[in-house]
Amino acid sequence: MDSFDTGRLIYLVLLGLMVIGWFVTQGKTNWNKTLQQAAAWALIFGGAIAAYGLWGDIAQTVRPQQTVFAEENKIVVPRSANGHYYLDAEVNGARISFVLDTGATSVVLTKTDAALAGLDVDGLTYYSRAMTANGEVRTAPVRLDSIALGPVTDTDVPAVVNEGDMSNSLMGMTYLQRWGTIQITGNELTLIR
Repeated sequence: MDSFDTGRLIYLVLLGLMVIGWFVTQGKTNWNKTLQQAAAWALIFGGAIAAYGLWGDIAQTVRPQQTVFAEENKIVVPRSANGHYYLDAEVNGARISFVLDTGATSVVLTKTDAALAGLDVDGLTYYSRAMTANGEVRTAPVRLDSIALGPVTDTDVPAVVNEGDMSNSLMGMTYLQRWGTIQITGNELTLIR
């Protein structure tokens, strides 16, 4: 547990002690009412903790999804609530979620996504370096057999696997430049080939 988590835990314990103290001082006259209020507060705190813990899963479920227009070789990606554009593609047959990143030179896979795509992440040599917003990271160059996005499949796509921790794989310019048009209008990003 890092210092940030420890601080939050201490805060929650102190808050809980204050609430319990209030119930004890207020409940001297009617213990039934005090127990009812304590149960209500326990349910409220339990619900808040559950919502916080499940937020990542909830956000994935309600995130706007891309639309594929196969006959036009067109993909429309809505902007998510956090301002990013998320794109689902099949890499070597495995479905992987990417953040579209025009600031990234390459397709960058997390170790987890690289393993899903059938790459031997333990056998890779991380000898390349890349500069990110969080500093320098080591990467391993790879070639992907295929990336399928809607009706379009590209083969022999260069990519890198990031040795560090990343929350999402990145769809960088080495792949995006294969599309004839990349357009952002309003809250939608459109790829056309």
